[in-house]
Amino acid sequence: MKIGVIGLGFMGSTHLQAIARIPEARLVAVMDTNPARLSGDLSDIQGNLGIDGQKMDFTGVKKYSSLAEILADPQVEAVDICLPTDLHAPFTIEALRAGKHVLVEKPLALDGASADEMLTAASQSERILMAGQVLRFSPAYQGLLRLVQSEQLGPTRSAFFRRRTAVPGWGPWLSEKTRSGGGIFDLLIHDVDIALLLFGVPEAISATGHEDMPNGIDSIVSEFHYPEIGSVTVTGGWYPASEYPFSMEYTVVGDLGVAEFSSAGRPPSVYWPNGSNELLEDDGVDPYEAEIAYFLKCCEEGQQPDLCHPSSSALSVRVAQLMIEARNHGGDKLKCEF
Repeated sequence: MKIGVIGLGFMGSTHLQAIARIPEARLVAVMDTNPARLSGDLSDIQGNLGIDGQKMDFTGVKKYSSLAEILADPQVEAVDICLPTDLHAPFTIEALRAGKHVLVEKPLALDGASADEMLTAASQSERILMAGQVLRFSPAYQGLLRLVQSEQLGPTRSAFFRRRTAVPGWGPWLSEKTRSGGGIFDLLIHDVDIALLLFGVPEAISATGHEDMPNGIDSIVSEFHYPEIGSVTVTGGWYPASEYPFSMEYTVVGDLGVAEFSSAGRPPSVYWPNGSNELLEDDGVDPYEAEIAYFLKCCEEGQQPDLCHPSSSALSVRVAQLMIEARNHGGDKLKCEF
């Protein structure tokens, strides 16, 4: 599958490194407005994943500075959109209408209406659309999904998901809420996606927290209310200390066991009532590589990406919107009416 990458920033660089490891992928084009990055010099790129930017060899790769140019290239069969979030919907819709398959970085969009427009464009174009909800391809979270969905943990009694980092400094657009959606959309959308995948849509959401984007704060403690589960918490966000390290974690408690993971030092494990515990399986495959390889396979076979369907990503967008609204209501329960 011949693919073009649109946007050569932090996530674009991450995706390019993953694409280089996929035998079925052929990078034929890149698009960015930065001439240095189009030359292959991505060495100035920083992010929160410990994946440094590097100089890349774009020999034989077409280089474009506009969306119209790359979409007009008949050699490009699919595009990988790694742009600021406010550009996801318009660029995706245009790419689908141009007949390209589209992988777009998370979150799918900044609001439910835009997400719906993207789904409609994908249906009308008969092309594959997938959002980069990479936790679905992460071994630590795949192991959790297997445990809960196979009912090995028994009925879930509580679940806790936390993700936090210093306010991102690698893209000025991130601090503009109208462009990034803030920490809830840019960061916690991952945990929202996993919670919905595990437990479905809650009856209601309540939340507290604080938002002060000019000073680098966007934090939340949200409760997803399910009649059969004691508590499901999604919490974290952006903190103002520039050196504050990124971390992610979960704890899921069932009648028959506890699954837990922390990127800060506790490997993904399951703990059983008899005192035994075991590490969850790790196939060693980079989740970005697995995500992109799966997307390309769906494109080749003309099959919808059921492991990461765009309709589920659209649902995560709506839930993230409701979390922010609930925080603005200071802890009131808001019904999930979607």
